[in-house]
Amino acid sequence: MMAVLRRAMCTKHIGVCLLFTIAIPSFCCADVTKLSTDDRKILRDASQFEEVHSTRDLPPGIAALCTGENGKMADPGQKWNATDSIIDPTLPGKRLIWAGVGDGYYVVHYERGGIAHTFHILVAKLAKNDAKPKVVWVGMGGPFKDYAAFLDGLRSGKLDDRLDYAH
Repeated sequence: MMAVLRRAMCTKHIGVCLLFTIAIPSFCCADVTKLSTDDRKILRDASQFEEVHSTRDLPPGIAALCTGENGKMADPGQKWNATDSIIDPTLPGKRLIWAGVGDGYYVVHYERGGIAHTFHILVAKLAKNDAKPKVVWVGMGGPFKDYAAFLDGLRSGKLDDRLDYAH
């Protein structure tokens, strides 16, 4: 009797594990719902965007949208605080992966450290005569090695904009 009961409980646990195995990935990927059709069309034209790999190549207002209060973001390959265990408080908690710049649009892909290591995308507009940039869209996903990989992620649902992420 006990053997039958154990087998039934084991089967139940396996069923629950399989359910989570199938369900959890669907929470990790979602359709992009908050990006307008016009902005999406502009972003899809990769020929309009030049990829940059330094925070110095971004206007201060665009960089400030990503960095928040402390105003610091490491360049690719530089040291940064990737975890919530802060070893060096002078290092930033975010690091640029790449940015795409084109026709007043800025697409910034960066990683954020802390309790969870996350990857973010920020799309903003900054016209030549404007003093302050306008956030167009924010989402999470990646890492994407370059702008082309970001576009693939945009098409295939590998980005999530369901929540208002602190970027």
